[in-house]
Amino acid sequence: MLMPKRVKRRKVFRGRMKGKAMRGNFLAYGEYGLVAMDPCWVTSQQIEAARIALTRYTRRGGQVWIKIFPDKPVTEKPAETRMGSGKGSPEYWVAVVKPGRVLFEVAGIEEAVAREALRLASTKLPLRTKIYSKAQLEQITGGEN
Repeated sequence: MLMPKRVKRRKVFRGRMKGKAMRGNFLAYGEYGLVAMDPCWVTSQQIEAARIALTRYTRRGGQVWIKIFPDKPVTEKPAETRMGSGKGSPEYWVAVVKPGRVLFEVAGIEEAVAREALRLASTKLPLRTKIYSKAQLEQITGGEN
């Protein structure tokens, strides 16, 4: 699973996910990309499951880029524990995803294979997504990058 090697703070606040993605909202490397439509926390296990689905369908052809990284720890208190006595211990890691963020990029494979691979990967994720080509995404965002 993906997780940081070391962090500045062991526990962090939950935060808010308002607004659209200001960074990572364009295709930097690949020809086709999976773009988030909803705000969500995506866990490292979900990212790994989507990556496996993508690479299995493409039979390790082409290239795949993972554009999100789980760098936020989520804490949980043990089951049947009374209220109080501080915050729980970090249990898993999440990536904070806002609408418009590119999650995965693929290149080096034909369009039909890329779209089906990205569709299979999107079923492993807890949010609505859309598949865009580089030209489509530039047309929508206005090609500001």
